[in-house]
Amino acid sequence: MIIKKILSVAASIISLIIFQFLLVHNSNSDENNSKYYSNDSGILSLMYHRFNENKYPSTNIRMDIFDKQMQALKNNGYEFYNPKYLIDEFHKPKKKKKILLTIDDGFKSFYNEAWPYLKKHKIPFILFISTEPVGKFGYMNWDEIKEVEDSEFGFIGHHSHTHEYLIDMKEHDFINDIETATNIFKEKIGYSPQIFSYPFGEYSLYMKKYISKNFKIAFGQHSGVIDINKDKFELPRFPINEKYGEMKRFKSLINYLPLEYKSIKPEEKKLTSENNPPKLVIEFFKEQKNIKNINCYSDDGGNWKRSNLSFNDNILIINFDEKFIPRRGRINCSLNDNGKWRWFGTQFVIIKN
Repeated sequence: MIIKKILSVAASIISLIIFQFLLVHNSNSDENNSKYYSNDSGILSLMYHRFNENKYPSTNIRMDIFDKQMQALKNNGYEFYNPKYLIDEFHKPKKKKKILLTIDDGFKSFYNEAWPYLKKHKIPFILFISTEPVGKFGYMNWDEIKEVEDSEFGFIGHHSHTHEYLIDMKEHDFINDIETATNIFKEKIGYSPQIFSYPFGEYSLYMKKYISKNFKIAFGQHSGVIDINKDKFELPRFPINEKYGEMKRFKSLINYLPLEYKSIKPEEKKLTSENNPPKLVIEFFKEQKNIKNINCYSDDGGNWKRSNLSFNDNILIINFDEKFIPRRGRINCSLNDNGKWRWFGTQFVIIKN
């Protein structure tokens, strides 16, 4: 047992050294240079967790409301996006906006409540699984996960092993957590999923670069609409729960379109006392009209307020008045573009040090 642990630690250290070497010799410049204004209608991704578990309102949705939401999507003429196309067709602009359903954590309530509904209506979705809690009280077991995986419209995503605050881990522990889950997936379902979801939507630049070397796509938990210019390893989703799943809000957000931008800085989303508050700089495409109609709100200082904006041509600069307080800081921006509402959001993780 001791030898196995030593070998496991050694393997993680070797993986870390190799990964750091690759980071030094890798550049994203080619991808950045290939960006262009696409007028992509985009993919609006919705994130769910629990179903009919009313004692957890922050992560729960009642099935009667879920049904109304699905009917609202249908009544507005939206089509559900099949995740099997997500990797290969990411850089193809969508002429008509699509809806992508994602469910995190693999709670038993998903299997008991939502899975029969999605199966009946043949609605495609991604189910993100953390491998450590599988089979424990309140969670799906591997037979149930494989049942979903064997269907034509249920797709399994990688959600780490422990579902802990990975950003708080040392780098070799973070890598070991991901590799542990990868090996379990290979053992239980025959492969490791290539689509990843960050637990709690938290990631540092180091984590994102590691995930980009080992996965094809990764999702956060900040709001926004996916377009071909979004970073494939920090894709947005709209969280839906009892508070944010209210039908008036839901009918509004499903009509949002992407707000395309060329770059966003800082790329590091992990804030400490040394870099909090950051200066947020977003470079939009010159083809984007009405950009100065944009409004942004942030919760720096712990309260939501309108952000102070300045422009340099097509570059938006947000200087925050106060530090973001632990644990997460959020910024959401919307643009009335000749009656079309465009939206993007971003999230920082604030670490005490």
